[in-house]
This record gives sequence, structure tokens and C-alpha cells, in this order.
Amino acid sequence: MNLKPLKERVFAEFVEEAEKTAGGIIIPDAAKEKPQRAKVVAVGGEVKEVKTGDTILFDKYSGSKLKSDDKEYLIIKEEDILAVVA
Repeated sequence: MNLKPLKERVFAEFVEEAEKTAGGIIIPDAAKEKPQRAKVVAVGGEVKEVKTGDTILFDKYSGSKLKSDDKEYLIIKEEDILAVVA
């Protein structure tokens, strides 16, 4: 998907969470929590703290979700990003 976010928004692709626990128990789709981690695909012109390729953490219900080509994406304001994973 080729999008250029505007102003202070970030376009990111959700990172898949583990489907098993540390003990080897498989987690069914219905029991999984919403992902809170994503990889930045593109940034708007006014974004200062993150760059393309960064992995970010955000609140569960922040941003707008999009679905394209069987992948889920997120458009989120820079101020709603909680942290960059180092």
C-alpha cells in the first residue's frame, strides 16, 4: 500500500503477536488481545520523534485501522505513540 500520511500522522503495519504462550499453550484468535505494536511504514511531514522502520507501542484503542491485501494497518497521531522499541 502506498500512502503518505499528512501532518503529524504515522502509517504503520501491525506486528504479529505470538500465537503460543511461553509454556506452549496455543492462543485461539478469539482470545487474543488487540496488537499494541506496529512497524512504521511512512511518516507525515511534521513528525519529529519516529522514522520509517521503527517499531512503536501505542494504546489499544488509538488510531484508525485499515485493511488491505490481507494486512492490517494503523494511522495514528504522533502524540498517541507511547514508545519506540529499541
